[in-house]
Amino acid sequence: MGYYLVLGDSLAAGYQPAHDDLAGGVDLKRGYADDVLAGIQASDPKTQLVNLACPGERSTTMVTGGICPYEEGSQLDQALEFLHAHGRYTRAITVQIGANDVQRCVDRATLVIDMVCIQAGMADVATYLPMILGKLRAEAPDAQVIVLNYYNPFLAAWLTGNTALAEQSAQPQATLNAIIGQAAAASGATLADVAAAFESTNTTPTPLPGFGPVPKNVAYICTYTWMCALNDIHANDAGYALIGRTVVARLE
Repeated sequence: MGYYLVLGDSLAAGYQPAHDDLAGGVDLKRGYADDVLAGIQASDPKTQLVNLACPGERSTTMVTGGICPYEEGSQLDQALEFLHAHGRYTRAITVQIGANDVQRCVDRATLVIDMVCIQAGMADVATYLPMILGKLRAEAPDAQVIVLNYYNPFLAAWLTGNTALAEQSAQPQATLNAIIGQAAAASGATLADVAAAFESTNTTPTPLPGFGPVPKNVAYICTYTWMCALNDIHANDAGYALIGRTVVARLE
């Protein structure tokens, strides 16, 4: 028997906006973790899923706690406690954290980006993500650690004519993903390039039903997230499936 440990924020938790069949509730079981588990179980059928991810988690709170309740005080400490007991049996660990450190810097009402806030958030990710990955590696040296980067939901602003925000959001996404990639490489972790899977830098005109030709990266955000339909940054079923395939392709 082995384990697949999921850590991170609402994307790792599998959050989606309310579905009609949930009578206004939310569903935390429509994410990519089950798809990744199925990929692992193709070779290790007895692998079990342990998902400790927390919607709203930032790199800072993952270490210090304060968003979701954990017996050990924080998501990281809960993960380390689990790995201390089960690390030798843990096949894979996925980590997706950092978006909330910077997305809080975008005013949803005015769509203005606070660049000072962005820089502080980037600095937090650059400080805490390597720490997180180092501690995980120490407790589970034989597990494959896969770090996911992020797509850019704010590209959807292109559809409302706010091309300035869509363009301005590209650089912070690239910088955040570079920080995540550097932390993954330095710790010996595997990078799952979600940004590339979502065609984040591809501006080739692509047909989008109801809108006509749009940049391909914008079309992907509308197709694979709730951003264009509900102004919600989270992936939809198709988007989570795409993320899942991106991770499974990196499994060793």
